[in-house]
Amino acid sequence: METAIGRNIISQWILWQFYEMPKFLFSVWMNYFNFAINYFSAPLLIKTLFSPWRRYNWRYPKGFNLVEFFNTLISNTFSRFLGALMRIVLIFTGVLFQIFVAIAGMVLFLGWIILPFIAIAGFIFILVY
Repeated sequence: METAIGRNIISQWILWQFYEMPKFLFSVWMNYFNFAINYFSAPLLIKTLFSPWRRYNWRYPKGFNLVEFFNTLISNTFSRFLGALMRIVLIFTGVLFQIFVAIAGMVLFLGWIILPFIAIAGFIFILVY
């Protein structure tokens, strides 16, 4: 990119408004996407979907005790079910947040691009009426 010397202020503003700032806004937008993925830990939650909730895991009894065996089996199954349910809720919340970030980023990005045209149209509207 050439230096600012030798360009007038209008060309500098056009370069900043339509090239440099949109590139910066896009990088900020991508940082929010990365933040949401890391904050909600979606890849890790998918990998550990059926792991026990908070690592609550009961040991099976030694020897043959049918009541204790089924008690432990049901407790471990319930812990895995609860873990899967909580992880699904967190994944769903993360997906909703990603959708919000996508929509908000698109509105802000497009709003930044059309802002000068809205300002010019408002100025013309004031002069005409």
